Amino acid sequence: MASLRSRNSWPLALPSFFYLLASSLLSCTAQSAEAGCGPYGHGVSSIVSEELYHSIFLHKDDSACPANGFYTYASFVRAASSFPRFGRTGDLDTRKREVAAFLAQISHETTGGWATAPDGPYAWGLCFKEEINPQSNYCDSTNKKWPCYPGKSYHGRGPIQLSWNYNYGPAGKALGFDGLKNPETVANNSEIAFKTAIWFWMTEQKPKPSCHDVMVGRYRPTAADVQANRTIGFGLVTNIINGGLECGVPGDSRVADRIGFYKRYAQLFDVAVGPNLDCAYQKPF
Repeated sequence: MASLRSRNSWPLALPSFFYLLASSLLSCTAQSAEAGCGPYGHGVSSIVSEELYHSIFLHKDDSACPANGFYTYASFVRAASSFPRFGRTGDLDTRKREVAAFLAQISHETTGGWATAPDGPYAWGLCFKEEINPQSNYCDSTNKKWPCYPGKSYHGRGPIQLSWNYNYGPAGKALGFDGLKNPETVANNSEIAFKTAIWFWMTEQKPKPSCHDVMVGRYRPTAADVQANRTIGFGLVTNIINGGLECGVPGDSRVADRIGFYKRYAQLFDVAVGPNLDCAYQKPF
């Protein structure tokens, strides 16, 4: 009789099961983007609280910073929620390292700090939202897939300082704005600005791997990578972002600056930095 009751009770249990499942899904969708609800685990807010964000970027809203008031925590978290693998892949330490590495790289790209700056040079990330005095309009006229729009400049904008028409075009297509006709959007919309940075971080651009894959351990070096000494670690991320100017050059001050930010943030996140911090002996892509 016991087994008969169990079988008879199963159909009655099904509605309850599906009710609980539906409630869970509804709860997930009802949560704000900050909660990071989804199949890849908690979002970046579980790693970077609003309080921690402001302690990382101590001076981003100073009147001396051209981007003051632009790079808000809410915009960062909303942008991150559009990329379900960002900061949600791997164990907690892996996730912390990825977010620390991302914040370090964007801090270097937008820093307003200097050697004797208040609170040190690594407390001044996100000070700029647009390149000051660009050397050119960053138009690669040989690129026919993403042709430059007349009169537009594709100089560095946003947290990663997105540059060149061949980056603005695909970034805009992926994110829902016309990056070639309206590149200014990146400097005028905080959430889109962060999205372009995370888009760049997450996107493989062969022969370059994505920064994300490097930091979460999914990078598999090719024979050419091995020959070029492109070893996994934070240094390889620098190589992906600006290796043509900074890597293969021992003692480069720009690389040291990126590492300085990364070490500070890793300490704040209570996580080890991992191997191969610089790209001094890596061949650029």
